[in-house]
Amino acid sequence: MRPEYISNPEEAKEYLPRYRLFYGMITFTFIIFCMRLWYLQVIQGTELRDFSEKNRIKQIKIMAPRGLMFDRDGKVLVENHPGFEAVLSPQYIENLQTLATAVAPIIGMESEKLIQKVQKSRKQNGPFAQIKVKDNLSRDEVFRLKRIRLDNPGLDIRESVVRHYPLLENGAQLFGYVAEISKKQIPLYNQMYRGLVTFDQGDIIGQTGLEEVLEKNIRGSDGTQFLQVDAFGRETTTATPNIYGEQIIDKDPIPGNNVMLTIDREVQQAAYKSFIDNERIGALIAMKSDGEILAWVSTPSYDPNEFARGIGTQLWSKLINDQFKPLRNKVIQDYFSPGSTFKPFMALAALQDKVITPTTIINCPGFIMFGKRQYHDHIRGGLGNVSVYEALERSSNVFFYKMGIALGIDKMYNYISPFGIGQKTGVELPRETAGLMPSAAWKKSTYGEEWQPGENLSVAIGQGFVETTPIQMAVAYNAIGLEGKVFKPFVIKKLLDSKGQVVKETEPHLLRNLQEMQSTGISISEENFKVVKEGMRRVANGDRGTARFLKIPGVEMAGKTGTSQVMGFSANDIYSRCENRPILQRHNGWFVAWAPADKPEITVAAVALHACHGNIGAGPLVRDTIRAYFDKYHPDIIAEGMKNKKGAHVKVEAPQTLEGE
Repeated sequence: MRPEYISNPEEAKEYLPRYRLFYGMITFTFIIFCMRLWYLQVIQGTELRDFSEKNRIKQIKIMAPRGLMFDRDGKVLVENHPGFEAVLSPQYIENLQTLATAVAPIIGMESEKLIQKVQKSRKQNGPFAQIKVKDNLSRDEVFRLKRIRLDNPGLDIRESVVRHYPLLENGAQLFGYVAEISKKQIPLYNQMYRGLVTFDQGDIIGQTGLEEVLEKNIRGSDGTQFLQVDAFGRETTTATPNIYGEQIIDKDPIPGNNVMLTIDREVQQAAYKSFIDNERIGALIAMKSDGEILAWVSTPSYDPNEFARGIGTQLWSKLINDQFKPLRNKVIQDYFSPGSTFKPFMALAALQDKVITPTTIINCPGFIMFGKRQYHDHIRGGLGNVSVYEALERSSNVFFYKMGIALGIDKMYNYISPFGIGQKTGVELPRETAGLMPSAAWKKSTYGEEWQPGENLSVAIGQGFVETTPIQMAVAYNAIGLEGKVFKPFVIKKLLDSKGQVVKETEPHLLRNLQEMQSTGISISEENFKVVKEGMRRVANGDRGTARFLKIPGVEMAGKTGTSQVMGFSANDIYSRCENRPILQRHNGWFVAWAPADKPEITVAAVALHACHGNIGAGPLVRDTIRAYFDKYHPDIIAEGMKNKKGAHVKVEAPQTLEGE
């Protein structure tokens, strides 16, 4: 039987090259695959296995608890609370829209904003950087998020430490606040703390105040926890994560150092309460005679807990747009004309330069003419013939106008700048401003103009170019009370480790003694300090003293009231009632005092913004603060004063005068 198909050898030979090419391609491909497998398994095997192992191990940074802040008696001022936070890991998110729809309503965020936050982080920080979407979760939020966690890969709830400020708004500018480090801050802080700390996205740092200053000391050392996870990033049941069979050891966080401050919690609370009760805005600082700061108040204020929890856009906008600037630390950042609180320095300069003696009598009418301008006293009819004691007690403007004319600006500068007016004090807080004590050379270099003789009169009563901060006034008045000893103010008393051992301690620092020759070529005698101290004692205790109603049972204060104009007024308006003006046109009120009058233990400086008068505006703030100090440290003096019915508080209406002191 003939076969249906018989192959043709000649025809088969025609296809032979094609077969060889086909077999060659198969062989070549096989060899490539083998070489690739050999390369991956032999050459890169160790590296890829390491990557594979690590890909199933999730490394979590455990934030170290920040060190606590205590007052001088060990009472808590700043502490930590346990909390929970919601985080997202972008690399594990399967459907961002679905996740956002489920998570956003629980944490009180719009789903679109959550999506934008994740997309922004992916773009800026890559797909592996965790994104913190909410701090300080409530119990209900934690429960609801855990319920949906298995259905939403990439969502995690982890424990956290939440900074807590039990005094709330009280002292907020001093303590500062913490918040998440920004992208711009990361390279700056890594450079600043090179070799000590590495900062990453999501880290919490001190942004202002002592939290910022003490960052290096109180942040501690973060720990590390390793978890074995599945393909969705979820923790598996494996008890001991390992790589290559070797157990991975977790690293426990090390808490930061604790800080003991010089602040006295009771005095601090009394000072702040006085601001609230008297409805004042402004600043106050209370300082022991050796420079230890007992109280620090700046109002209006804010609650730093809002920042620790993650401040909302609406609240942030409200704070930064507030016309009275609650975020600013008015104790050191804002400077003001000191008004009549400047007069004691003028008195010392005039006495030391022999312009006057303690018994010199100066005629002080309602105004004096200098050039073509009238310079008014704060009392329309003037004070008549007065000595330096009466000029301080009753706060005569005309008396000190005449001292300014006699001294001139450069002598005023030489005598007064060594007190620290117009200079940074060096206190530990950031962003302190210097203020200004002017001189002829300063005006020439700043404005290119010569000093004008009429400007001496404005400076002599604490107006014009003179600008000072509350902390400078406290330091300078303390120096008067101590008869020339200028101490550096400080608020950080001790750094303590977790076992309570002292790591560092700050001692009082005497900057200079003004009874000795200063760099400006002056010194002030003990006798002249005593004269001015007596005049300032009469301010609070004399029959006609501008602060005579600010009595504390059994305690004599010495100090000076002051009212500084915030703008110029015409001759017709100069004696008009301050309270009838718009608030931003009202005078600032000052009162700076120490107690006891003969030998100060505590000095308090307060400025009440737009309060119109120094005595009723700032006076009660200082009185209440000093009273709290003596109630705590010298209750026997207060008890004896109450027993003898001395110093009973009598409300006196402030006179309606130019200064209204």
